Amino acid sequence: MKATPIRYSADVEATTRFFTALGLDVDAVSRPGSWVELAADAGTVAVHRAAPGDEGRCELAFEADEPLEAVAERLRAAGFDPGPVIDESHGRSIRVQDPDGVWVQINRNDRRLFT
Repeated sequence: MKATPIRYSADVEATTRFFTALGLDVDAVSRPGSWVELAADAGTVAVHRAAPGDEGRCELAFEADEPLEAVAERLRAAGFDPGPVIDESHGRSIRVQDPDGVWVQINRNDRRLFT
């Protein structure tokens, strides 16, 4: 599994410029420009357009390399309650709360869907 923190920004273009100045490389960009993935040596940072009030918020996400149903089964066996697998524009995802109640997203991306 690869860590992919999601940074919510009021200005995706400016935040992308910031992270590229740090040395990350633009990897994937949505057609409307509402999100960008930036590759680093040890993972990816995703920048998403923030809803009002969410500017600056970060969310921990992971990209799974196995079926999400298997991840959800392991979480349930460990006593956690993941939500349903959801079809998204980038593939599929599940969300689950960690022991502190913080939401974590696990994605199984389908690169063919990226635009």
